[in-house]
Amino acid sequence: MARSRRLLGKNSNRGNDMDRLGGLEDTSSPKRHPSHPRRPAALTVGLIGAWVLIGPWHSLLAQKQPEAAKGPSVAWKLGPQPASEGYVGTDRCRSCHKAEVVEFGKTVHADLKSEKNHTAMDCETCHGPGKEHSDAMEAAEGDDAKTAAGLKEHPIFAFHGTPVENASRCLSCHITSKEQSFFNQSAHAVHGLACGECHTTHLVDEVKDLSRGNLTYPQAYFFQVPKLEDETRWLHNNLLKQAEPALCFTCHPTVQAQFALPEHHRVPEGFMNCSDCHTPHGSMNLASLNKPNFEACVTCHVEKRGPFVFEHPASRVEGCVACHTPHGSVNNFMLVRRQGKLLCLQCHTGFHSQAGVPHGRLGFQTSGECTRCHVSVHGSNFDVNFLR
Repeated sequence: MARSRRLLGKNSNRGNDMDRLGGLEDTSSPKRHPSHPRRPAALTVGLIGAWVLIGPWHSLLAQKQPEAAKGPSVAWKLGPQPASEGYVGTDRCRSCHKAEVVEFGKTVHADLKSEKNHTAMDCETCHGPGKEHSDAMEAAEGDDAKTAAGLKEHPIFAFHGTPVENASRCLSCHITSKEQSFFNQSAHAVHGLACGECHTTHLVDEVKDLSRGNLTYPQAYFFQVPKLEDETRWLHNNLLKQAEPALCFTCHPTVQAQFALPEHHRVPEGFMNCSDCHTPHGSMNLASLNKPNFEACVTCHVEKRGPFVFEHPASRVEGCVACHTPHGSVNNFMLVRRQGKLLCLQCHTGFHSQAGVPHGRLGFQTSGECTRCHVSVHGSNFDVNFLR
């Protein structure tokens, strides 16, 4: 008996130890493991409700993603510039063109380094070997006739050639960017414009076109858009001769007039630039947009992006310009027609062959607009007729 008690005691202690280790399980009544307490029903309902409320906002905010960092737009592989090939160096240029050399030294071009960490770009990188040119100018000794003869006999590339010749000199380095790769097919190149029409490598004696007055809108002064000095603005704005949109308006006066209409994108106020929507170097679409079709618009108007269960075909096929004027309009919401229902009737004309249409369209005599009922005209996730 004593031995039995001792065995029983050992077994009992062992059982208690196993129970503490989780080795025994009482199957008579299911128990939740202590590390997994029972979740109250109210908490579960609260989590589901929070997801229902936050989910749409999360998807909306997730639509506008930050753009990937762009790589450098220049590929420079410059070899040595030996004196035997007619290169004389920047110091020789400085003797006559001091202002240009000083301005060039402030630009990013002057900071480009070769593989051996030597200065890679100088005047002769763009203008070519300058020995014959500089020798002729020194021999002229300021005589106008000799100077003109020297320039004719020993010319240097001064970007006075054809637009194709001038642009090709820039594109010999600016070849790694997708934007520059379309320039030869762009509207600017087709109309005989080269890089130097908008950009300048040294901001010296640049003559601004003031024949049509000041191209800056008065709204820009009202909203106190920061104004930088010409040189500071030039160095930090892609070496443009003038700031946007004034630079663009020198050739696009019709667009400038459209931005003066009551409903317009906020370019006059200084909150947008032309390059926010367009790429001046050309693209694969007609209007030189940064992105194809409606993608250029929904970059800012993210709530119109979708995708929707029921899409409005016009926006997906023709883009937003099927209904809206992109620059400015006298109509609300920059619509192409003053009355919204007349805009809709340009596409939605007949109804006899369509089942389930409750009213005629051409004879629609109500005083309201189509959007009074069809509220989700950009697309809907709930109704095929955009009723909600």
